[in-house]
Amino acid sequence: MNKSELVNAVADKAGLSKADAASAVDAVFDTVQAELKNGGDIRLAGFGAFTVSHREASKGRNPSTGAEVDIPARNVPKFTAGKGLKDAVNS
Repeated sequence: MNKSELVNAVADKAGLSKADAASAVDAVFDTVQAELKNGGDIRLAGFGAFTVSHREASKGRNPSTGAEVDIPARNVPKFTAGKGLKDAVNS
């Protein structure tokens, strides 16, 4: 499912126009991104949690040349599925 299909599904399920559903979907994505960017997290009971994980700097290898490459430290977004989502997927 891509973003436009998600917007259509939200519009149908919530009884909204596609423009209103698109605004709602964009607002959710923007809010999640802003909260993670500020170092926070978002926990949705029964669905899951969006958090930020820190990766330390490390050494890697270029697969084509074998040369050693420095990989800088960075923050990465992480999603952990909650029990309700796991149960829904496995039933």
